[in-house]
Amino acid sequence: MKTLNFIGGFLCLALTLCFAFTQTVSAQGCVAIQGMGCSNPGVGSPEHSLTSKGNLSISTNYRYFKSFRHFRGDVEEKHRVENNTEVINKSNFIDLGIGYGITNRLSVTVNIPFSFHDRSSLYEHYGNSLDANPDQKRFHTSSAGLGDIRITANYWFRDVMISPTNFALGLGVKMPTGNPHVTGEFHKLDEEGNDYTITQPVDQSIQLGDGGWGIILEGQAYHSIFDGKAALYFSGQYLFNPKNHNDELRRLGGNPDNHWSYFSAPDQFGARMGVNYFLPRGFSLGLGGLIEGVPAKDLIGKSEGYRRPGHAISVEPVIGYNSPRWNANLSVPVAVYRNRIKSVRDLETGGHGDAAFADYLVNFSFIYNIPLNSGPVQLD
Repeated sequence: MKTLNFIGGFLCLALTLCFAFTQTVSAQGCVAIQGMGCSNPGVGSPEHSLTSKGNLSISTNYRYFKSFRHFRGDVEEKHRVENNTEVINKSNFIDLGIGYGITNRLSVTVNIPFSFHDRSSLYEHYGNSLDANPDQKRFHTSSAGLGDIRITANYWFRDVMISPTNFALGLGVKMPTGNPHVTGEFHKLDEEGNDYTITQPVDQSIQLGDGGWGIILEGQAYHSIFDGKAALYFSGQYLFNPKNHNDELRRLGGNPDNHWSYFSAPDQFGARMGVNYFLPRGFSLGLGGLIEGVPAKDLIGKSEGYRRPGHAISVEPVIGYNSPRWNANLSVPVAVYRNRIKSVRDLETGGHGDAAFADYLVNFSFIYNIPLNSGPVQLD
C-alpha cells in the first residue's frame, strides 16, 4: 500500500514537472523558447493512472512571467532598468492537453498551446537615446493565439503500478501551427518630429511559433527514498528544429541602418531534477532545480538567421495536491543564474548581443483523470 501511495504521489508530481516545460519550457523573455511540452506519464492514484490501459486525462496548464532584466553573457546590464530603457515582455500561456493510456506503460499526449504577449520597448520605436527619444516614450506590441501543437508518446521501462524506481523515454513531433509572422505597429519620428507608424513583424520572443517541424526527445526518472515518503525525480527534453529559418525578414533594432535578418528556427532544451516529499491527505512539497534555454547552434541542420541563445537556471519549489480523480500543482521557479551566450552572428562579427530574462515564473496545472476502463466514474 505504501508503494501504491508513493506511485500515485509521484505520478502527480511527474505530470506537473512535464507540464511546467510548456509555454517557455515556454520562454524566458527575449530568449525565445516556444512551448515544448512533455509527454504525460500518468496522473492520479495508481489504480486510475493515465499509464493504465484505456485511461484518459484532460489537463490545463497556466504559465506567466515578466522579463525585464538584461544580460550580456552572465553579466546583468543594470543601467537598462535604471535608465528605463529595458524591454519588458509580459507573457501568459495556457496549454490544453489530452492524454491516453495505450498500455500500462505506453501513453500518448496531444498538447494544444495558446499564448498572449505584451511587449514594450523604446529601442524598437523612437529609440533609447535622449537625442532620438527626448521624452523617453515607450510603446507596445502584442501577439495572441494558437502556438505549435505537440504530440508525444511516452514509454515507462518498468510497471509504474509496482516499481519504486523507474525511467521512461518519450518521442514526439512539434507541428508548425503557431503563426511565426505576427505583425505590429511600430512608432517612428519623421524629420520634422512627427509621429508615424510602420507595420512589421513583432519580435521573435513574442511570435506564436517558430515556423518549423520539430522532433521532441525526452526522458524521465524517479527513485523512492525514505520508505516511499519521498522521491528523487528527473525529467529532461530536447527539441530538434532542423529548419534553418522561418522566412520572416525583420530589421533588427530601431536604427534604419541596422541589418535585416530572417528569424531562426532554433533548437530548445530543458531539464529539471529534485526531491518531492509526500504529506498526509494527498499533499506534497518539492524542491528542485530547473535549466532551460536555446543553444547557439542546432544539432541538426544549419543555424543561420537571427536568434538570442542563452539559458536560465532556477531553484524550483513545488506544492501539489493529488486525489483519485484530479490533481492541482503550483511551482514558482526563481532564477539564480542567467546567461545570454554568443550567437553564430556574434561569433562572426565579434559582437555579443543581450537578452532580457525574468526573475521568476509561475506555473499552475490542473489535471482531471477519467478511468475509461474501470466502470462508472465516482466523482470526489
